[in-house]
Amino acid sequence: MANLHSLSPILNPPLFPSDNGFLLVDFVGFCSIKSKPITTPRRRLPLSLNSRSTRRFSYSAIPNNSVRAHLDHLPATTTSASDRRSSAPQPKVANLEDIISERGACGVGFIANLENKASHGIVKDALVALGCMEHRGGCGADNDSGDGSGLMTSIPWDLFDNWAENQGMPSFDKLHTGVGMIFLPKDNSLKEEAKKVIVNIFRQEGLEVLGWRSVPVNTSVVGFYAKEAMPNIQQIFVRVVKDENVDDIERDLYICRKLIERAAASETWGSDLYFCSLSNQTIVYKGMLRSEVLGLFYSDLQNDLYKSPFAIYHRRFSTNTSPRWPLAQPMRFLGHNGEINTVQGNLNWMRSRETSLKSPVWRGRENEIRPFGNPKASDSANLDSAAELLIRSGRGPDEALMILVPEAYKNHPTLTAKYPEVVDFYDYYKGQMEAWDGPALLLFSDGKTVGACLDRNGLRPARYWRTTDNVVYVASEVGVLSVDDSKVIMKGRLGPGMMITADLLSGQVYENTEVKKRVAATNPYGKWVSENMRPLKPVNFLSTTVLDGETILRRQQAFGYSSEDVQMVIESMASEGKEPTFCMGDDIPLAILSRKPHMIYDYFKQRFAQVTNPAIDPLREGLVMSLEVNIGKRGNILEVGPENASQVSFSSPVLNEGELESLLKDPQLKAQILPTFFDIRKGVEGSLEKTLHRLCEAADEAVRNGSQLLVLSDRADELEATRPPIPILLAVAAVHQHLIQNGLRMSASIVADTAQCFSTHQFACLIGYGASAVSPYLALETCRQWRLSSKTVNMMRNGKMPTVTIEQAQTNFCKAIKAGLLKILSKMGISLLSSYCGAQIFEVYGLGKEIVDFAFCGSVSKIGGLTFDELARETLSFWVKAFSEDTAKRLENFGFIQFRPGGEYHANNPEMSKLLHKAVREKSESAYSIYQQHLANRPVNVLRDLLEFKSERAPIPVGKVESALSIVQRFCTGGMSLGAISRETHEAIAIAMNRLGGKSNSGEGGEDPIRWRPLTDVVDGYSPTLPHLKGLQNGDTATSAIKQVASGRFGVTPTFLANADQLEIKIAQGAKPGEGGQLPGKKVSAYIAKLRNSKPGVPLISPPPHHDIYSIEDLAQLIFDLHQVNPKAKVSVKLVAEAGIGTVASGVAKANADIIQISGHDGGTGASPISSIKHAGGPWELGLTETHQTLIENGLRERVILRVDGGFRSGVDVLMAAVMGADEYGFGSLAMIATGCIMARICHTNNCPVGVASQKEELRARFPGVPGDLVNFFLYVAEEVRGMLAQLGYEKLDDIIGRTDILKPRDISLVKTQHLDLNYILSNVGLPKWSSTAVRTQEVHSNGPVLDDNILADPKVSDAIKNEKEVHKTVKIYNVDRAVCGRVAGVIAKTYGDTGFAGQINITFTGSAGQSFACFLTPGMNIRLIGEANDYVGKGMAGGELVVTTVENPGFCPEDAAIVGNTCLYGATGGQVFVRGKAGERFAVRNSLAEAVVEGTGDHCCEYMTGGCVVVLGKVGRNVAAGMTGGLAYILDEDDTLIPKVNKEIVKIQRVTAPVGQMQLKSLIEAHVEKTGSAKGSTILIEWDKYLPLFWQLVPPSEEDTPEACAEYQSTAAEKVTLQSA
Repeated sequence: MANLHSLSPILNPPLFPSDNGFLLVDFVGFCSIKSKPITTPRRRLPLSLNSRSTRRFSYSAIPNNSVRAHLDHLPATTTSASDRRSSAPQPKVANLEDIISERGACGVGFIANLENKASHGIVKDALVALGCMEHRGGCGADNDSGDGSGLMTSIPWDLFDNWAENQGMPSFDKLHTGVGMIFLPKDNSLKEEAKKVIVNIFRQEGLEVLGWRSVPVNTSVVGFYAKEAMPNIQQIFVRVVKDENVDDIERDLYICRKLIERAAASETWGSDLYFCSLSNQTIVYKGMLRSEVLGLFYSDLQNDLYKSPFAIYHRRFSTNTSPRWPLAQPMRFLGHNGEINTVQGNLNWMRSRETSLKSPVWRGRENEIRPFGNPKASDSANLDSAAELLIRSGRGPDEALMILVPEAYKNHPTLTAKYPEVVDFYDYYKGQMEAWDGPALLLFSDGKTVGACLDRNGLRPARYWRTTDNVVYVASEVGVLSVDDSKVIMKGRLGPGMMITADLLSGQVYENTEVKKRVAATNPYGKWVSENMRPLKPVNFLSTTVLDGETILRRQQAFGYSSEDVQMVIESMASEGKEPTFCMGDDIPLAILSRKPHMIYDYFKQRFAQVTNPAIDPLREGLVMSLEVNIGKRGNILEVGPENASQVSFSSPVLNEGELESLLKDPQLKAQILPTFFDIRKGVEGSLEKTLHRLCEAADEAVRNGSQLLVLSDRADELEATRPPIPILLAVAAVHQHLIQNGLRMSASIVADTAQCFSTHQFACLIGYGASAVSPYLALETCRQWRLSSKTVNMMRNGKMPTVTIEQAQTNFCKAIKAGLLKILSKMGISLLSSYCGAQIFEVYGLGKEIVDFAFCGSVSKIGGLTFDELARETLSFWVKAFSEDTAKRLENFGFIQFRPGGEYHANNPEMSKLLHKAVREKSESAYSIYQQHLANRPVNVLRDLLEFKSERAPIPVGKVESALSIVQRFCTGGMSLGAISRETHEAIAIAMNRLGGKSNSGEGGEDPIRWRPLTDVVDGYSPTLPHLKGLQNGDTATSAIKQVASGRFGVTPTFLANADQLEIKIAQGAKPGEGGQLPGKKVSAYIAKLRNSKPGVPLISPPPHHDIYSIEDLAQLIFDLHQVNPKAKVSVKLVAEAGIGTVASGVAKANADIIQISGHDGGTGASPISSIKHAGGPWELGLTETHQTLIENGLRERVILRVDGGFRSGVDVLMAAVMGADEYGFGSLAMIATGCIMARICHTNNCPVGVASQKEELRARFPGVPGDLVNFFLYVAEEVRGMLAQLGYEKLDDIIGRTDILKPRDISLVKTQHLDLNYILSNVGLPKWSSTAVRTQEVHSNGPVLDDNILADPKVSDAIKNEKEVHKTVKIYNVDRAVCGRVAGVIAKTYGDTGFAGQINITFTGSAGQSFACFLTPGMNIRLIGEANDYVGKGMAGGELVVTTVENPGFCPEDAAIVGNTCLYGATGGQVFVRGKAGERFAVRNSLAEAVVEGTGDHCCEYMTGGCVVVLGKVGRNVAAGMTGGLAYILDEDDTLIPKVNKEIVKIQRVTAPVGQMQLKSLIEAHVEKTGSAKGSTILIEWDKYLPLFWQLVPPSEEDTPEACAEYQSTAAEKVTLQSA
């Protein structure tokens, strides 16, 4: 946000020229499809001030693109918030398909006058600020239809009275009049019908309709698509006669609106009617418009009579490109920037609540105001309607948001100590309302209070400030308005979970804890909780087995356990307390295609966050997460009282036998056990389905008879051959859905007491489909049996494994499950188990419609699958094993994880790699055709195996088909990091791809600069430059054409970026989407550590994709940064297939990416938890199809190259991918196999027998591969593609890309079902307008004109760079100038590398800098900013100096003000930073070598730091130094509050005692004072002896022996010092 009033030149919307006759025009990067350089000047255009010339410039900055995709587009229909259904609606379950088609993110803000003085200036300022948020929004394919922008203000009575006077009407009675802003159908007759319905309902309700006003609009500024969907916009004025009180009047209007929505639902025009607002207090003007034209479109907003004391403004970036007018924001209460990840669960729970919601204020009319949610609307619209319900029922807006979006109040040092009543408030509500969880900055107003709050993770920027004339501003960015800093009396930022409100009636501003204290004090929540909430007391684990060995074995067989499950999963968790790690990918068939029986859980894949919302970090930021569970009846949330707190609470959903027993005995729960077996004496047909219906009826009856706990149990003393168990997931889900549909779900909780649950994924499925807790009795019995077995006892005695007691083994198992659950929640960006419960965050692969509709209603299942009877047979195939005569004496090994003869088929099997090695090493075509034959005869393994090609054309000679050399240019290798694989493998693959003209990928570990130059010294295949390789040729280069930027930023330096042909942003990885990478410590050799700027031997964990890509607008910013530093490199974004990826990809295309890569779930990995490899992500066939077709429908397909990878093995795969729409094809595991990998599957151990995936010198010496092997492989694949093209009658790949019409289903019978449906893959929405070659050869997308171009155009600057001279320059900067200095740095890095530049570029900027200011700085750049900056300051800087300081004599105290944003210094590898003021969250995250001084920070300071030094001269937030493995931090602690805020997992905390450390600290503070004039710093230096003892030094183990940290440091450790400074 920024500063107002002196409207000095800052991008004024075209009708508000600034006072000095300059108009600024800004160009928004995302709006260019064609990447022609734009010639419009970006800075100031002197203009005369008549409005005509102003208007002429209003569009000049947006190029008229030649791809004016006038698609045969159906007009986007709008859906009103009311569902089509009768007057007493049945609760319906939310459908994931509806939810994933609408995603959005945005820029928001509010302005409020605390004296409640209405003025037109506030509205004008809000429009100016909105214009400066344009880069946070998106544009459609026509580059003109914005995704939506809007304003909420109080009602402008002066304007309306003036209109009434002109109409000859009396002026309005303000106290009793409601104003509705309505979108009506376009068609005139339908519009009149709609108006008639509206008027009738108002009259029935006893309101007087005063009149209709057509809202004056200027349609010439509306984009093509937006105009197609544009409604007729009218206002209605009604008088409420019967009530005097504002709240009652608002309630009357709310009831009328709900009745109108319901009446409209049954009409043909129902979906075209929408109330933007209907209120006596506020009004919303919004539309599908770009922000700078909102004020031009609604001429009311330019009228001086339009006055308001406050305004909330909002600019939307919807990832979907058919945005609808009603989904623009603000909504009726909220402006929401973010994404609610739990919305499906929230909607289901809101539906379940409908029957129990009662409040006297509704006077018995609760039935008429249902439903309270609409799955077809956006997440923001649903959160808005939940808040609206609470507020209209008498809650304050601040209280409503504390209930819906609570902060992370557990283990919060400040809250627990100072505000216990706030903790009680949250405790009281946590069992009644599941949090609406996800990144969110929410601005809200009911006309009396205006406020803002941030989600528990603080994953959205929010800055605020207050001026001397009593105006408060809150916005996503600073700099959106120019305000004189001497008039600013307060500057701050909202941290995680914080809230700020302005009470317009009293003129007070309440900051976070004041708001919450006031709300929490209204009721004795603490007393209610302590008297009624019953904590479950932990019960000890059993200390001996309950069953004998043979019985345990029979049970395990009957319930589907395999020896891998027991040995690799259960026993491994029991001994180590963590989930087992494995490597490579998942190369077995999907459960539905497999010939082996699978448990039902294997048909479900976990969903995960990518782009539209971030995954969160369970490892380092677990403090915001919780697995707490409350069970029992959930009361009526509209009423407050002690009885609502009557529930049982416990700390995690994993129960042991004793804890389940205590729940069964609880008198208030009246638990009912429901056995879950079905009877097959009369045959299997229909038996499972009948039993499920009976089970649901029994559950129904139990709840109606007062039971608050249903225990679904498959425990039996004796197993009966004719009574197999219902799959417990099916039972839980069916009962959950049944209770929702019958309005009973709030009255009882479900607990599963089951043998069929032992892995983290299985727990997650049960909880996601409605179980509150699980008692895994057979898994615990298996742990006990393992501990007591003689084999285990002997191994512990011989020291072969750590000794654990029988209780510890069970504790370890539960601990591993809990950690795994946290990880699964965090992949989807969900913090609380209570929000995950019932949220159904899974996709189904292989269950048919009848099962999904019955039990998993609302989940996506694209390919159909098993019927009830087929599922019953699969369950039975496990069950019979326990009863057959020749029951084996040990569990069967199905071979699902490890390949074994006779086990499950693995695509990467020893036979295949042998055949391939023979073909490429002997360069033998006949051997390659045997390899092809092997693949053709394999069992069905992936979806594409069910398809084959057909063609109407006659075959042509192969000679006519495009050459193999042209085809191989479309091939890429996977992103395998140097570290996960050896240097030999990495370089051999790169050389091979460079010979072919394809592309290799660096992965996320950086790259040695020695590889960037072509070899000229090769003799007999050997080169002294790369002595470890053989088979080289002169002219080879070992550089990776694609250089990867991942969340760990390892090895990402300006030079690395400047030397790339393409830059890939890794959002997700096929083998573990939603998680960060991991490199085991034993693989971090000195060479790897040097490239990654980290410490040898210390394991490296990348954070999840989180820190600067946690939303679509942040991803757009990172793409902008990369285009800035290297304008010649195309930027690709790597996604993983899942339902909804089409919507995500549209957003990525609009965010200006050049390439989108879709990975399948079967991609490989060097190390990953088994459950992630097996249970997350979807097949690329579905992901690619959805992406390709959604992009075509949205007119965006020509903007991006589509690349796909995951399990590619041959030319057939390439052709299949081409037909489904891909332009380029990636090979990962296969490229490794071709260079020598033998699939030992021990990559994660560093013991690879052929040196492919090891860092051990002696193993690397065995590496067998030469670049030529891989060259041969790819040429064979290309020849295979040519042969198939010739056979089909096509001359080039271009001719078949996207042509799904040449595919047909194969005639093939699967073992499990004949009910698979592949129509989704075979469907077709048309072909791209351009050929694939045209798409692939288009120019790199440009950032448009940027400030750096002006700087580089200055002859003095270009001369200084060219001749290494010194130059000084001063430049004015605005918040729309983003990634400033990045391009200058790129030019220097490309010429001189990271350290070679000897000149000095000294630039001083004044003003408010946009995001990523001073990113990727190199040595020799000295940048000074006088003003303030937004997020990502100093991102990736490698050297130089950066100073941020305030203007002279500001009106606020600099050390208390937030002056830079979140995530500063992310991944920095050098340089110094001095900030006079505070920084936001995650300061210096993943800093490797930079030194920084700052005067205060938010949460997570120094997270993941691996080197460098950070000094904080003020307060810090929670979770300091989480994951900090290198570097030092010095933090001033004046009031003794630091210790509880430090994450003590790795670092130790000590006073600064070492003389070298004291010198380091003092010299950094001296430099800080000299450069910024810091008052705080000079006080510290003057009173050094007083302040030095108040500093704490945080020291990770790798720094403990350094002179800075160790007072007893001896000179004998001298050799360690050199290593330190290396």
